[in-house]
Amino acid sequence: MFKSKRKVLIVSLLMVLFLGFSSLVGAKSITVLVEGGGPAHKVAESTAEEFEKISGYEVIIETAPYDGIYDKMRAEIASPTGAYDVATIDVLWIPFLYNGLLPLDDVLTEDMKNDFFPGLVEGGSINNNSYGIPVWTNSKLLLYRKDLFNNEEYKKEFNKEYGYELEVPKNWEEFRDVAKFFTKDLDNDGVTDLYGTAVIGGNHGDSVTGWLEHSLQAGAESLVIDDKGDIVINKEPYIEGLNFLNKIVNEDKSVPSGTLEMLIPQAANLFWDGKLAMTLTWGHFYVPSNDPEQSSIAGNVGVAPMISGDKGIGAIPGPWYQVVPESSNEKEIAKEYLRFLYERNNLYLEELGVAARESVFNAFKDKKGYEHLEPMMKTLNAEQTKNRPAIREWQRIESEALIPAVQYTLGGSKTVEESIEWANEQIENILK
Repeated sequence: MFKSKRKVLIVSLLMVLFLGFSSLVGAKSITVLVEGGGPAHKVAESTAEEFEKISGYEVIIETAPYDGIYDKMRAEIASPTGAYDVATIDVLWIPFLYNGLLPLDDVLTEDMKNDFFPGLVEGGSINNNSYGIPVWTNSKLLLYRKDLFNNEEYKKEFNKEYGYELEVPKNWEEFRDVAKFFTKDLDNDGVTDLYGTAVIGGNHGDSVTGWLEHSLQAGAESLVIDDKGDIVINKEPYIEGLNFLNKIVNEDKSVPSGTLEMLIPQAANLFWDGKLAMTLTWGHFYVPSNDPEQSSIAGNVGVAPMISGDKGIGAIPGPWYQVVPESSNEKEIAKEYLRFLYERNNLYLEELGVAARESVFNAFKDKKGYEHLEPMMKTLNAEQTKNRPAIREWQRIESEALIPAVQYTLGGSKTVEESIEWANEQIENILK
């Protein structure tokens, strides 16, 4: 009987050890860091089960708010723990994080590079090493109200006042004329209730991209700092770009009040509420513009490429990348995960309205609801479309020099030239 009990005990212990070992073997996983509620979060959730079936690795998803992603990655790089195997990050953070990221040149094939939009691979690279795989990109587009542009009475009035046909604007002159024309008191109560457009002047990087995009259109060859490291913000294209915005706000008065608090989401809401005739906004805002639950003008929204200046269309892309921390304990599986999601890049387009691969854009551009893709392709492929400088100081330059310069000008406390000269001095101090 004692031997029998001992035999049972041994068998039980062996089973416990076996089950424990099996659970350890089966507990293979990678941890993915994404912005909570964003497209990367939704795509990670929708593909986790499939990746586990293919690889045998569970996908553990950790979320954080936008700024929290950066904070968590900085902390991981400062004190490596192996907490994350993959993260989806804003292009602006790569210059701060790349020293703690795994180079991914062995993941990026020539076919992949050729399928990404111009500048996307370079945007995720530092010192000729690629640290990020693009998951989506974005650009500003022109959204406009088709019901206004197709109105026969408005067409007659515009032609009489400006001497040419009312059409969707393609350049600065047409944009200013149309914005002035559609700034109206529709019910004759002495209060303007329709504005031609909005200008982003709030304390945000979008006020900077608005100015710099017009500077590119005027002929800027690089953004703020050239390839030699020289500051070029006091050159003529930058003066022209800021002056263009200043005229719309302070001379034409074609925008609602509160420009210095205006951000892209507020402008989008005004457009969706039918209070703006046009808006220059990120392309993914086109999708909700035609959603009756979000927009009172749904079904009447048209989309066109970014407007052009003397040197053509110019915009600043807004890409995001997947990266692998050097501290990852599952680097090879993390790379497989990047390849896996590259093949499913269409999922980001379905969630956000944008993707990174031109082939995905081409596959969707003729489908209903994706009318913004062709204008975006034209904008992203334009010769004057350029990335922001990949330097660690860029966010300080934006917040401490460029945003105040925009606000000084649009608020009327400095002239365009004074604002730019002031910004130039601030950037010199930052770079020192």
